[in-house]
Amino acid sequence: MTKSPTLKTNVAAISIFASAGMAAAKFAVGIAIGSLALISEALHSSVDVIATVITWLVVRVSDQPADAEHHYGHGKFESLSALFVIALLYVLAGGILVESWSRLSEGAPPPTLSAIPFVVLVIDIAVNFWRARALHRTARQTRSQALAADALHFASDVLGSIAVIIGLVLTGFGFAWGDSVAAIAVAVMISILGLRLGRSTIETLLDRAPEGASEKATAAIRAVPGVVGVERVRVRMVGPTHFIDAIAKVPRTYPIDRVEAIKKSAQAAVSKALGDADLTFTAVPVARDNESVRERVMVIARNSGLAVHHVTVHDLGEKLIVSLDLEVDGDMELLAAHDIAHDLEHSIREDFGEDVEVDTHIEPLEPELPHGTDAAPGRVEEIKAALMRFAGNGAIHDIHNVRVRDTDAGEIVNFHCRAAQSLSVIKVHESVDEIERALRRAFPSIKRVISHAEPPRA
Repeated sequence: MTKSPTLKTNVAAISIFASAGMAAAKFAVGIAIGSLALISEALHSSVDVIATVITWLVVRVSDQPADAEHHYGHGKFESLSALFVIALLYVLAGGILVESWSRLSEGAPPPTLSAIPFVVLVIDIAVNFWRARALHRTARQTRSQALAADALHFASDVLGSIAVIIGLVLTGFGFAWGDSVAAIAVAVMISILGLRLGRSTIETLLDRAPEGASEKATAAIRAVPGVVGVERVRVRMVGPTHFIDAIAKVPRTYPIDRVEAIKKSAQAAVSKALGDADLTFTAVPVARDNESVRERVMVIARNSGLAVHHVTVHDLGEKLIVSLDLEVDGDMELLAAHDIAHDLEHSIREDFGEDVEVDTHIEPLEPELPHGTDAAPGRVEEIKAALMRFAGNGAIHDIHNVRVRDTDAGEIVNFHCRAAQSLSVIKVHESVDEIERALRRAFPSIKRVISHAEPPRA
């Protein structure tokens, strides 16, 4: 989810002016009529002013991006500011309780009643209700812990003002203790608010995973194609961002670029499930239950940094026979090449058992050919005619797109051809191989022939 620093700072700035105005009005009226409950509520609102100023400053810092010293951003500044505000609330609640008890014990005179405190309190309730809703809505949109704390402050102000009204009404009916009891009610509300804020703030500072976040992240990652399983998921909140550390299992036969694509898909899936998310994805290669012998041999070779092909497997019941072609540098001495083949065979036996029979055919690694030039048109036509002649009336027909390049290593021939779509790959490959061999016998200067078989045109 996109952060909105301008929205957060604007809402916080508006709250500062509203808090200061209402706090001053309640404090002045409370002093004028001698109401401890109204003075207590004014002091509560004053703490809200301080809290809102801190919030306005903090959200400007918390939205700054990560830097060299704060790798997870600056979101925890919001939690620290919330702790400071909680401390102020408890100091205020303690002072109100002490003064209320003192007035009850000494039998202090009740406040002087008039319509003014009721008008101020009704306006205060309306303003705080509006601010609480606006702040709560903005806090949800931006996932701001500081704004959420401010919203709770103003919601408690509404309840506190209602308690003060009840206390003044009781005083008007002759219950002198009504104002002090109302002040105690305000202190209790402040304490409950501090407890609620303290719990969520401390949980954030202690890196407690948000409720349900781990399950959502796990489900999102597990649903990504290519993920075999999820070994571990850890979630922590820094400001509005979910930082997720996941270890997921992927098939060991997958190439690196495919694993990288899985990581990107996992990041997108987690962001969709949780909103603002930063995923650290560790891929653990594992062997799947349905992994074939050929795939296992290819993995063993790849892990050794070796190029193999033509891997064939024969199962004789009591014995497994594996044969393969191993490509090595053509200039390498036979002894060194044999050692490489021996080590590869040993690794295969370690994986399958000592009784497996491994036959390795060593052949030179095909060198990278130098840059070439297109052959003359007459040469291309000559080779194309030969290809069509060798194809004859066999399975291969429609020789086309013939290209010939001259290189220092020899001529390179590329061509396309067609075959019946019902033919097996083996049959097509054998037929093309036969044509390629005939071409190279007819033209010894040809170094390599590359063919591409296609089904008939639709």
